[in-house]
Amino acid sequence: MTTSEELLIIDPLDLKFPFELKKSITSSFELINKTNNHVAFKVKTTNPRKYTVRPNSGIVLPRSRSNVTVTMQPQKELPPDMQCKDKFLVQSVITNPGSTPKDINPDMFNKGNHVEECKLKVIYVSPPRKPSPVPEDSEEGTSPTASETDLQGQSELQDNSTKARDLILRLMEERDSIILQNSKLNRELDDFIIWMLFETIFQELLRNGRQEHRTGVPFLYILLVGLLGILLGYIVRNV
Repeated sequence: MTTSEELLIIDPLDLKFPFELKKSITSSFELINKTNNHVAFKVKTTNPRKYTVRPNSGIVLPRSRSNVTVTMQPQKELPPDMQCKDKFLVQSVITNPGSTPKDINPDMFNKGNHVEECKLKVIYVSPPRKPSPVPEDSEEGTSPTASETDLQGQSELQDNSTKARDLILRLMEERDSIILQNSKLNRELDDFIIWMLFETIFQELLRNGRQEHRTGVPFLYILLVGLLGILLGYIVRNV
């Protein structure tokens, strides 16, 4: 922090621009008034077409500060050796209390008045290098970048989801197949039971003819009732 004699302290005295082609770049400095006076200021540059200064003039109140922003217009070419010969000049002079920026005029900064001047240099700074999208090779091989890791994770999730879906479909198909097999076995068992009953009735008829047992219910009647019950159950299950 350097003092421009007594009126204003200017910080910093070097305007640093992180130089990039075809981009507007800004830098700023602060005017600090530690006196009890109203101080008018004006900012000039050796290359006015290249820079925009906001504000380029104004009044710093007693015991207060004012910030000035300098914008460099987009440049099409790199400067030789990243050196810049542009300079800025800050002029300051005591003005009447109650003055406003509208009251500032060029006559205030004539040599006849007590005008203080401070020069600022322009310094180009190389911008920070962006990380390369392609990882550099090492003796142990290359390591994937964060984006590649994310893509690999998403791919693995998609593969796991596809495998899970295929497994569920296969299990559902096996379940349906088992259900069909059980249904087929039940029908075959019912058919077998009915066939056995018919066979038993036929054998009973051949053995006993039309004779009935003198005691109890005729055995043939019992077989017929059982057969009828099985047939009804079979019909109900297959409706």
